[in-house]
Amino acid sequence: MGYVAPEFEDDEDAFNRLKLLLKHVAEPTLFILDNVWPGSDSLLDNFSFQLPDYKLLVTSISTFPRFDCTQKLEPLNFEDSMHLFCYSAGLQEGSSYVDEELVTKVVKACNGFPLALKVVGRSLYRQPPAIWRNRLKEWSKSGSLFETNKEILKCLKSSFDALDDTVVKDCYMDLGSFPEGQFISATALIDIWAELYKLEEDEMTSYLHKLSTLSLVDLAFKRKDGSEIEGYYEDHFVMQHDLLRGMVNHLSNLDPIEERKRLVVDLVDRKFPDWWCQLKQPSFNARLLSFYTDETFSSSWCNMQAPEVEVLILNFRAKKYTLPRFTEMENLKALIVTNYGVGNAEIINFELLSNLEKLRRIRMEQVLIPSITLNSGQLKSLQKLSLFMCTMGQDFSHDSIQISDRLPNLEEINIGYCSNLVVLPVGMCEAVKLKRLSITYCNRLSKLPKEIGKLVDLQLLRLRSCINLLGLPDTIWSFDKLNTLDIADCLSIRKLPDGIGDLRCLRKLYMNGCSKCELPKSVINLRELKHVVCDEETAKSWEPIKHRFSNLRIGE
Repeated sequence: MGYVAPEFEDDEDAFNRLKLLLKHVAEPTLFILDNVWPGSDSLLDNFSFQLPDYKLLVTSISTFPRFDCTQKLEPLNFEDSMHLFCYSAGLQEGSSYVDEELVTKVVKACNGFPLALKVVGRSLYRQPPAIWRNRLKEWSKSGSLFETNKEILKCLKSSFDALDDTVVKDCYMDLGSFPEGQFISATALIDIWAELYKLEEDEMTSYLHKLSTLSLVDLAFKRKDGSEIEGYYEDHFVMQHDLLRGMVNHLSNLDPIEERKRLVVDLVDRKFPDWWCQLKQPSFNARLLSFYTDETFSSSWCNMQAPEVEVLILNFRAKKYTLPRFTEMENLKALIVTNYGVGNAEIINFELLSNLEKLRRIRMEQVLIPSITLNSGQLKSLQKLSLFMCTMGQDFSHDSIQISDRLPNLEEINIGYCSNLVVLPVGMCEAVKLKRLSITYCNRLSKLPKEIGKLVDLQLLRLRSCINLLGLPDTIWSFDKLNTLDIADCLSIRKLPDGIGDLRCLRKLYMNGCSKCELPKSVINLRELKHVVCDEETAKSWEPIKHRFSNLRIGE
C-alpha cells in the first residue's frame, strides 16, 4: 500500500498507530488474527477498535466466552477431506497412480482433520502404492498416525499442553478409556474422577467446560434447550475427536506397561496386544484399567494381577458377558460397565462383585438387572448404584431382599431410561441411609410404594419425566431432610399429596410441565422453599400464593 513500517515505542503505541492507520484507510477492513493462543483475551481487546466497516476475525484452538459470534468448525466431511488430501498428495496432477480404495482408507484414517490430511498427503506425495500400503500397515500396528507423523502430534499436543493444571490433564487422558466415536456419559466421568482425584461435582463440571473451551472435547445435551439442572448430569455427554483420543492413548503408551497410570486394552476382532499374549498372568500397576471386547471375546479372562487399580471400565458388545474374577483387585473403588451392542446384555456372574470389599460406585448401562442388589453378596462399602438404559428382570419389582443387609451403606441410587420399570421394589425402601434417589425417563413407572417413607435421610428425590407416574404417596411427609424434589414432566400427576407441607427443609421444587397438577393448601407450610422451577402455565398455580413465602422465586 506504499506505507513504510514505523518503529514503535511500546505495544500501546503500536496499537494506537494501527488504529490511526485503519482510520486513514477509510475502507471496509477485515482484520485477521490467526492461531491465537488460549488466554489471549486482553490481546483481542487491543484489536477491538470501534470503527465503521471494521471486522475482526480470530482463529484459535479455544473459544473466548467474552466475545460473541463464535463459529465452531466441525471436521471436514468425506468429500472435502478427499479434495484436500488429493491436492496435498499431488494426485490431481496425475503424477502418481494409486488405487482409489487405498486412497479412501488413508483419508478415513485422518478423521476429517485438515492438518492430518495435509501432512499425510505431503508425506505420500508421488510415492508408489507399496509405500501407501506400508504406511497403512504401520498405522494399524501402532494404532495411530502419530508414530510416522510427528507434526500432527505436535499440533494436537499444543492444545493439551495449554492445560495448566495437572489434574485437568489427567482427567483428559482418562477420556481415552472409552471406545472411539462414542459419546461418553458425564456421570461416568464423575464417578471415575471422584475416586481417582477426590474431586467435587462442581470442580468436575468446570473441568469439562474448560476442556470444551479449548476445543479438546465437544459437550452434548439430550435436553433440547441444553440447560443445566443443578446436580443432574445424566443428559450431559462428552465427545472426544478420534484423533485426540488417539493422541492421549499414544501419550499413555509411551510408558512401559508396568509403569502406566492408566491402561486401555482393546480385545476386539480376536486381535490381542503382543504383551497380552506373552504374559500368562498379566501384572499391572495402573490406577485405571479399561477393557473393550466384542462378540469374538471368549469371556475367559486370564488371572490378572492389578492390586493398584481403583477404577475398572468394562466396555463391550455382546449378548452375554462374563465379569473378570476381581480376586487381585482389592483396591477397586469404581466399576463402570457399558454395553455398546444392540439390546441389553446378560451378565452371568454378578456374584463375583462380592469379592470387592472397597467398591464404592457401580454404574451399569444396557444390561439386564436381575435385582436391585444385582444378585451379589454383601457389598458393604457400596455408596452409589447407577443403572441406565437397563432392562429389569421379571422379579425386579417384586424383590423382597432386604437391601439394608446386602448394601448397608448405600447413599445414592440413580435409575434412568429403564423402559420396563413399572413399580419400585419394596426392598429398595429399606436402604435407610439413602440420601439421593433419582428415577428419570422411566416411562412405564406408575407407582411408588408407600414404604418409601422409610427413607428418612433422603435429601433429593428426582422423578423427572416419568410420564405415567400417577402421584406421590402420602408417606412423603416423613422426608424431614429433603431439600430438592423434582417432578418435572411427570404429566400424569394431578395433585400433590397433603403431606408435602411437612417437608420443612424443601428449598427447590422442579415442576416444569406440571400445569395440570393441583396444589394442596398445605404447600404454604413450605417455609424454606426458595425456588419453584416451572413453565409459565405451571407458574399460574403458584402466583396467587407467592406472597405467603419469603423471597420465593417462580420460573426458570
